[in-house]
Amino acid sequence: MLSLRDQFPSLASGLAGTYLDNAATTQAAGASLARMASFETGGRANVKRGIYPLATQATAAFENARAALARYLGAENPNEVVFTSSATAAINLVAHGFGAGLSPGDEIIIGEGEHHANIVPWQILRDRAGVVLKVLPVDDEGYPRLDALDGLITARTRLIAVTHASNVTGAVTDVAAVCDIARGKGVRVLVDGAQMAAHGPVDVATLGCDFYVVTGHKMFGPTGIGVLWARAAVLDAMAPFMGGGEMIRRVTFDETIFAPPPHRFEAGTPPITQAIGLGAAADLLLGLEWPEIRAHEQVLLGMLMERFADRDRVTVIGPGATAKRLPILSFTIAGVHPHDICELMGARGVALRGGHHCAQPLMDRLGVAATTRASLALYNIPSDIEAFTAALDETLEVLA
Repeated sequence: MLSLRDQFPSLASGLAGTYLDNAATTQAAGASLARMASFETGGRANVKRGIYPLATQATAAFENARAALARYLGAENPNEVVFTSSATAAINLVAHGFGAGLSPGDEIIIGEGEHHANIVPWQILRDRAGVVLKVLPVDDEGYPRLDALDGLITARTRLIAVTHASNVTGAVTDVAAVCDIARGKGVRVLVDGAQMAAHGPVDVATLGCDFYVVTGHKMFGPTGIGVLWARAAVLDAMAPFMGGGEMIRRVTFDETIFAPPPHRFEAGTPPITQAIGLGAAADLLLGLEWPEIRAHEQVLLGMLMERFADRDRVTVIGPGATAKRLPILSFTIAGVHPHDICELMGARGVALRGGHHCAQPLMDRLGVAATTRASLALYNIPSDIEAFTAALDETLEVLA
């Protein structure tokens, strides 16, 4: 994996230190940075507007990025890919557009382990439109309890919104099973794939979901860019989230005729540079050997978990095994706030995340206020785990 690290400038230079905060954001791939720089320095233009060469080149690059994301998500139709500003924006787009077709008393089921981005938009919809929110519980390891799903679905259930993998515990949801249950009841499924996308290509066709969202900065691309994939028939039936230029066919003072998807949902000038950069990241990831990378990540996760085996003050939150989970590990140290741990570890060159990780309902369920989190990605190596261990030993001595 050392050669892979060379493709990430901040790691190759050593500037990022021992970077174990990949669940918050990944480091940007050099290919992504280079393609964005080429667009900006080689002469840029707006997309879907001009017909001069620079403009048509920009539009082609933008649409090529859309096609790359479609390939990465296993979608046959690039027009099912909508560019947004983030995964959060993508979920809000669905809450507004799909939610516009819901009636008071219609039901949405959300997971107990969700990021706030997959909770708050549905609460806003509830308060605005009178829909009913139900919660799919998780077990003690943070896995959604699929045995409880049938009992939650009624004739009024319209959508199930679940994470593909927890940003706190790393627990991976059996999304295909959720979709099988939902399909038999005529219920749509939205999957928050923000964490999963950094750990290999996704196949939305195999999963069977109706919506899938990802974000660029968590899959080795730029910030300020997200993606919504949705089935063409579902997008066709959805109202736009925002109005403006380029999402229309015809405007008069009496009415507006909207453009077909995906442009219907991309009002105004889109994040062109970021989309191009994310397309480059997707191209890079599509060319990697993912069985080997996933095995490498699981080895590192096993090493990390072993470091906590004989520490009395440390409690690991979430699954106890490395199977069916991402390389994300949250822990607490008795009597010590996670922010203190992160500050002391950061001073020793190790980047971790401390807090509730935008998942306070899950924290409540697991009985903790906050955790310290180490999260790995494809470019981490055994020496990162050794650096983590040394810094943790020193930190525990300081806090003794």
